[in-house]
Amino acid sequence: MTSAPRVRKAVIPAAGLGTRFLPATKAMPKEMLPVVDKPAIQYVVQEAVSAGLEDVLMITGRNKRALEDHFDRVPVTEQLLEDKGDNDRLAAVQHATDLGEIHYVRQGDPKGLGHAVLRAKTHVGNEPFAVLLGDDLIDERDELLTIMIDVQAKTGGSVVALIEVEPSKISSYGCADVTAIDGEGYVRVNQLVEKPSVEEAPSNLAVIGRYVLHPSVFEVLENTPPGRGNEIQLTDALQTLATREGEGGGVYGVVFHGRRYDTGDKLSYLKAVVTLACENEELGSDLRTWLGEFTAQLPK
Repeated sequence: MTSAPRVRKAVIPAAGLGTRFLPATKAMPKEMLPVVDKPAIQYVVQEAVSAGLEDVLMITGRNKRALEDHFDRVPVTEQLLEDKGDNDRLAAVQHATDLGEIHYVRQGDPKGLGHAVLRAKTHVGNEPFAVLLGDDLIDERDELLTIMIDVQAKTGGSVVALIEVEPSKISSYGCADVTAIDGEGYVRVNQLVEKPSVEEAPSNLAVIGRYVLHPSVFEVLENTPPGRGNEIQLTDALQTLATREGEGGGVYGVVFHGRRYDTGDKLSYLKAVVTLACENEELGSDLRTWLGEFTAQLPK
């Protein structure tokens, strides 16, 4: 049993350009694209806070000022809503501001996810931390991050989230070769491969955008050369840790079977919006009725 400190901090890389959503993201960060009535980034911050991580560091870049503005106070709007007696909207606006302590640092050069995580070194210090990618939204009814934090505390290593995908789709993900551990609900990761071909993939277990990392990852990232796409890959650093013995060594995986919404491409983003809207207390009933009528009219 490790005596390492409990995870307290979350890092959210948000410096990507969002080119797959152009022209919608020409002047707006992709993380601010709305998912029903909140921007995607708010779901991610809420997930971190719900897991007890109220110290959040966002790794941003140019043209990301809207992220800071969203989680800041808007006194004029708040006063207007208060004067109108619109308490529900006032509470919704203030909720984003009161989620937790949110800090910001720029990535600078876009050198990949590993480089973005490395930018968190000074803020995180010598303690384990969580990394949440905004492209993956985890349903609030499903525990994942809390389980991963527990596994990290038990093992003292680093932890990745895994899902089973169709073998034909594994080349879109980092892929894990794993070994089951008797009596445990997590697995040992033997190898990680970034976006392998279908023929070279060691399994159909794909890494998704949740990590709980030992701080030794920073030293490894500092010495990790650019890999796929000429970027510093977090997957490459984790592969190094997977084969390391001693403090901070070892990588483990939690296989997630819950509800995950992928907002990383247009079709998946639309599916996420429709799914969450159909489950929304205010909108769901009417939307489901309309969808049934609409789809019934479509050509077969």
